[in-house]
Amino acid sequence: MSPYDPSAFPPFAVTVDLVVLTVRRHALCALVVRRGEQPFQGRWALPGGFVRADEDLSAAAARELAEETGLCAHDPASPGVDNGAHLEQLATYGDPRRDPRMRVVSVAHLVLAPDLPAPRAGGDANSARWAPVDELLEGPGQTVEGLAFDHARILTDGVERARSKIEYSSLATAFCPPEFTVGELRRVYEAVWGVALDPRNFHRKVTGTPGFLVPAGGTTTRQGGRPAQLFRAGGATLLNPPMLRPEV
Repeated sequence: MSPYDPSAFPPFAVTVDLVVLTVRRHALCALVVRRGEQPFQGRWALPGGFVRADEDLSAAAARELAEETGLCAHDPASPGVDNGAHLEQLATYGDPRRDPRMRVVSVAHLVLAPDLPAPRAGGDANSARWAPVDELLEGPGQTVEGLAFDHARILTDGVERARSKIEYSSLATAFCPPEFTVGELRRVYEAVWGVALDPRNFHRKVTGTPGFLVPAGGTTTRQGGRPAQLFRAGGATLLNPPMLRPEV
């Protein structure tokens, strides 16, 4: 039996890439960073990096998010630890040609958070910004083909995951502050789906779904007009019946 020889195997690495989504100025936005190093130096990309030998995937995703943007995240797999942003695995990408340096498999993660301030660039990124998803996916001169690596596909998959998941789960509340109005939640759905929703029907749906929203015991006028009741996310994780996305 031949002895084990590590050098007989080709170089192989694992990275994490982050699709970080938030709602800013009533638009769904994604976080992109301008790469400061080769390959693809100067190109916009999703934040991310290599997984260290001593860390698991969720820890690597949380570390990269903090290093490159200054943002913190909450992993649903770690109950009792909540730093404000929702973090979950999205998908794995392993095309042999996705990285010119070597064979690299990326485990992408989806991060959702309320309206966030300007991010802080770090790591191998020399600048970072929030960009409207519509601009990244459809805007003239800003198509996803301009992103580094295969981040076009990863971003598209992440946006679709968010759009589909808020149909049947309470994930839309991850875009809201701890206390929010029904109107603010409706604007999240409108921003993520890119459609206008009937306010009365939406109010009836979300307040009539058991466990979706819980009254917070106060009101606010931060949106102008009459005082609106404040709510918190309830304990329900699944919506039954689901909040179906309108056909565009």
